[in-house]
Amino acid sequence: MSKVFLSDVAVERRETCKGSKDGYPIVGLEHLTPEEITLTAWNEDSENTFTKMFRKGDILFGRRRAYLKKAAVAPFDGICSGDITVIQAKPDRILPELLPFIIQNDALFDFAVGKSAGSLSPRVKWEHLKNYEFELPEMDKQRELAGLLWAMDATRKSYQRLITATDELVKSQFIERFGDPITNPKGWPVMQLQDIVSDDCSISYGIVKPGDDVPDGVPVFRPVDIVGKKPEITELKRTSKAISDQYKRTLLTGRELLLTVRANIGDTCIIGDAFKGCNVGRGIVPIRVKEDLMSLEFLKCQMDFDTMHDYIQSLSKGITLIQLNMEDLRKIAFIVPPVDLQKEFLSIVCQSDKSKFELEQALSELTATYKRIITETFV
Repeated sequence: MSKVFLSDVAVERRETCKGSKDGYPIVGLEHLTPEEITLTAWNEDSENTFTKMFRKGDILFGRRRAYLKKAAVAPFDGICSGDITVIQAKPDRILPELLPFIIQNDALFDFAVGKSAGSLSPRVKWEHLKNYEFELPEMDKQRELAGLLWAMDATRKSYQRLITATDELVKSQFIERFGDPITNPKGWPVMQLQDIVSDDCSISYGIVKPGDDVPDGVPVFRPVDIVGKKPEITELKRTSKAISDQYKRTLLTGRELLLTVRANIGDTCIIGDAFKGCNVGRGIVPIRVKEDLMSLEFLKCQMDFDTMHDYIQSLSKGITLIQLNMEDLRKIAFIVPPVDLQKEFLSIVCQSDKSKFELEQALSELTATYKRIITETFV
């Protein structure tokens, strides 16, 4: 093992496309997935202003907002955005197959963030990035590590595919049993949301100005607290009881569906007794339902269904701040099949959720081991 700088084992490719772009895939910053080492998205349209070339095997590093942790191996030759730094391995100094794991490393991203300049859109330059220092094993050890890490990455992707397949199974079961909730091809009874919610639910947004964080105050949900994750009460901002009391209409009673009406409009989450007494911010509407008509879980399944989700988003209005109007939300129509059929379907959802949870746990543990190997090896 020996300490080296990134510039000792890699260089920035500065090649530009001077001729036709026809036949070259185009990669923008939006095509790089955070913390994913392989590139899975790109554009085939050659009509763009990009000129920076990359070659198969190069690492595409998102130099703008490095905290997003975007870096991936190029599977082909192509053209990319100027906000991507193209990094090429020096084969005589490092095994090219190992370099991606050194780049896709929390320590390197932390270093990049520290060297970034700019307030609204911070960027890091290769001139700074090349000074990242790390331990590099001998070539035989590099081959061993590269084989192990690529095998672990393949296993991680297998878990991710199984999780996606589990979600698709639930969607297909919904379609088979109930059809598309927007077009309603099976002719189920339809009711507006304002007629499905319980009598104590006003379908209202929450606290407009929650104020400063109050350590002993009332926890408040924001859209960021529910998007793509299970909420934790310890992560919620807190407002004063006096402010929360002004919005008693949105105090949580212990079992609600939370719907985002700002930012990522249409995202949902069901919360339980652990959050009783919490409140919500301006970007969230808490929903309770008449259980003799529809369960929260079945309402969530409809809201999450692709066509319904798109429809909810289409109702949003605004220019600088996009949001969903409460009157429009109240009038959204949902199919209302018999409760016993809803329960039959939800039993499938429950089993799928258990399988998905086990897969997510396995993926989480594997990812933690994968990251630990990288961190401990390349310190």
